[in-house]
Formats: sequence, C-alpha cells, structure tokens
Amino acid sequence: MKPLFHPRLVNDPFGDPGLYIDFLFDRRALLFDLGDLAPLSTRKLLRISDVFVSHTHMDHFAGFDALLRILLGRKKVLHLFGPPSFLERVEHKLAAYTWNLVGGYESELVVRATEAHPDGGALTADFRSRDGFQGGPVTSSRLAGGVLLDEETFLVRTAFLDHKIPCLAFALEEKFHVNVWKSGLERLGLPVGPWLRDLKSAVARGDPDDTPVGPEGIPLGVLRTEALRIVPGQKIGYVTDAVYHPGNAAAILDLCRDADWLFIEAPFARDEVERAAVKHHLTSEQAGRLARTAGAKRLIPFHFSPKYAEEGDRLAREAQEVFERETVP
Repeated sequence: MKPLFHPRLVNDPFGDPGLYIDFLFDRRALLFDLGDLAPLSTRKLLRISDVFVSHTHMDHFAGFDALLRILLGRKKVLHLFGPPSFLERVEHKLAAYTWNLVGGYESELVVRATEAHPDGGALTADFRSRDGFQGGPVTSSRLAGGVLLDEETFLVRTAFLDHKIPCLAFALEEKFHVNVWKSGLERLGLPVGPWLRDLKSAVARGDPDDTPVGPEGIPLGVLRTEALRIVPGQKIGYVTDAVYHPGNAAAILDLCRDADWLFIEAPFARDEVERAAVKHHLTSEQAGRLARTAGAKRLIPFHFSPKYAEEGDRLAREAQEVFERETVP
C-alpha cells in the first residue's frame, strides 16, 4: 500500500526537534514543532497548512519567524496549535515587528492560533495581515477526546505531558486507508487519474453505494467491490520533552498505542536516569521501553543531548536495543 503520510525529521537527532509530514497526492504538509527550519526548502514550507507546537521553549518555537517570512504576501490560512498561554505567545511574536505596509498586500495571510487546555477546553483567535496581525475575537471550544484537528480522512490528537510545564504530545491518525487495485480499474475500463481522489473522498464520507463516481459515473458500490480494498490507516506518534513518571508514561502509551511510527525523544543515556529526571527528559532506555510497551512498529529516537555528539549513535542504539529485545510483562 502507498502510505498517505510521509514523515521525516526536520533536523538530525542532535538538532532542534521538528517532524515534517508530507501528504501523498496533495500539496499539503503538517509540521510538529517549530524549531530550526533551515533544512526545509521554500517549496516544502509553502505546503504547510497546520503546525502543532509541543511547548514554546526556544528550540521548539524559534522557527515561527522563518515560516512567517516565507508566507507573507500569500493568500493562506496557517493554523497553529499549542499549549496553555499559546495565544499570548503568538501575539507577542507578531507584535515584535512593524506592519505598516502589509495592509496593502493583495493577498491576506491569516495566522489562526489555538491553545489547548488540560480540562478539554480550547481558545482560538485569528491574526490577519491586513489588520497588522492584531488579534481578533477569541472563541472557545471543547476538544472531545483530545482531538485538535478532525478532517475527512485523518485526525490529530493530543495529550498533556509534564515537562515542569504543560507540554503536548501528538498522534496523527489516518482513519482508514483506501487501496486502489489497478487491475480492478482495468477490468472496469477506467483510467488512473485525479478522479481517484474524489472516489476516496466518497468512501470517507460514507456515500451510498448508488452514488455515481468517476468519469463513467460508475456506482460507488461497484467500485468498492471491484477496485478497492479498505484497510486500517497509518498512525504516527510524536513525543518530546517529558520526564519519566507513571502519569506521563500512561498518557504516552494511551496516545501512541500501535503507532506505525513513534518519534520519541531520547536526550540522555540509559545510565543517566537522575540527570534526565532533573532536566525533565527521558533516557534512551525509557524511550525504547515506552515504544515497545505501546506496540509501536517503528521507533525513531531524536532530540539527543549535544553532550553525546562525539558518541555518534549511542542513544539511538540504546533505545533500539530495548525496543527490539525487551520482553514486555
């Protein structure tokens, strides 16, 4: 099956945290954390529609300015999600610049910011370039089940972790995956083409079997039987900046259970449990055990402490050893 999501770390494991998710067959991408974005081309930055910020320590949020600069003058709505007090942080970032000329730009950029709260509430405000990015009215909503973004084919869920401050972890979940059998299309005399996106949307909406789809208007039920296979979708977990304790472990396991990919921080070596606790981070062994217990299919450790820069892949090796060999009780 061709996966819908194509994840890649923005930087190497010693660099600023950040996960870029490219979409198959769509000019769109999601971004988890806003650290150093230098490795991403302008083309890739322009694809970003939604950014999920775990917390606003500098290495997770300093890249906001670089993204903003690329998007200025373009017609776009950029949706940012973050932890409590996030609206205030975004407002201060935007207020740091002089915006006397942007009101005359032909195209309007809207920065839509949403801050999540542990009680399930959320606050959202728009910052529009034509208004000099003055914050608009704040609206409130509820996040059922921690869902930040719920679209036709996927959703993004969050969980609150303890990093001495609230820190968000995220899971990107494809609701289901539609495989198209080329041989089935050939039997029906149908070409491969952009119309398949409409077909997948019809399946996602749960349209009736008699709904005509495609260039020949063939009933959806016939296409389901002859040319489609519906299978479970992808799941990608993103966990960074969390101390190891039972509450955090439970939240991570609940959010990331059965993930196909689990990107999880591993800043400290397995023998530095006390140092990791003082810094409110995980060790490599803790990261590997969480991934194994969650039933993740693939572990990608990152956010390594620079103190291990001369030891190459030590942290990744330690995490993988636990992930691959440890027996979960």
